[in-house]
Amino acid sequence: MAGTDGEHRAGADRGRRALRTERHLRILEFVSEQGGADVTALAARLEVSGATVRRDLRYLHDQRLLQRTHGGAVTGDAGAELPLRRKAERFHAEKRDIARAALELVPEGAVVGLTGGTTTTEIARLLARRGPVTIVTNAVNIAAEMVPHPQVNVVVTGGQARSRTWELVGPGAEKMLADYHTDITFLGVDGIGVDHGCTTHDPLEAATDRAFLAGTAEAVVVADHSKIGKATFARICPIGAVRRLITDAAQDHGELARLRDRGILVTSTGTPRHAPATGSGPGGD
Repeated sequence: MAGTDGEHRAGADRGRRALRTERHLRILEFVSEQGGADVTALAARLEVSGATVRRDLRYLHDQRLLQRTHGGAVTGDAGAELPLRRKAERFHAEKRDIARAALELVPEGAVVGLTGGTTTTEIARLLARRGPVTIVTNAVNIAAEMVPHPQVNVVVTGGQARSRTWELVGPGAEKMLADYHTDITFLGVDGIGVDHGCTTHDPLEAATDRAFLAGTAEAVVVADHSKIGKATFARICPIGAVRRLITDAAQDHGELARLRDRGILVTSTGTPRHAPATGSGPGGD
């Protein structure tokens, strides 16, 4: 019985941690979309007590993910950008669906460019299982995960490391990418839409992404529904610079129709549903 009781307690602890993580993600999303929020609004949105929200805000403040204020919180110095570990927890099933659709575009033995991001990481994992393939990436986490796979030839750029995304960016990365040609590049973004094109949070990252695009035969954006119709700080390229988008957003999402009208080939793994309106503020993975 003692062992059973212990298992029940362990299961309950895991459940509480999962709920807490989900709550933290929802708080970060809401604060980043609105620019700030008070405890009362967050408590009502999350259906929890004000005391629970205050504990969550204190934890997120200590993690430097937002800035606590009297009675609420605002976005922190890092803006709306979440660390890679946090991004990996969001829409994981949807990202795997996107990765499976992306894999169908990659011919055997191709040279594949992968920028950093949780969705591109899922693509790399599928490529490694299928092999053989050559992967050119500026993402340290992707490179480290690919090294044990003998059927994967990994090329890693140089550059300055970004701790939030584990990407190598800057002139060193751009110079090395100029010497390579890829058959297809999968580009992770923080926002995509007709008006602002493809965007990310960091200007150095945006410039490195442009170097990927300059050396590829085909550019494909992979972005979950939270990125569609949004724009973040640094512009990577106008929408005409990419040929295809793979997303989990529903077919009836208004921005997808606008993208198709501009000649973008859109593959959606999402089931049709009424799509919520999307703003142009920062956000996304």
